[in-house]
Amino acid sequence: MIVKPADGRAVRWPGSMRLLKSAGESVPETSFWLLALKHGDIEEVKEQASPAAPEVAASPETSEPEKEPAA
Repeated sequence: MIVKPADGRAVRWPGSMRLLKSAGESVPETSFWLLALKHGDIEEVKEQASPAAPEVAASPETSEPEKEPAA
């Protein structure tokens, strides 16, 4: 799961005591991280669509022109 510290919180990794990155990091679903999530120390980050492939909806103005029938 991908999590980030809740606003105003600093959370350390168990064992290494390194701070969890404020932008978010992938962490294992262990009891430590699940408990931190339950207590509100961290927030789960929803994965966003890749910026390389943005969604583009076809609008009526940009639809393909009608093809002329073959003679």
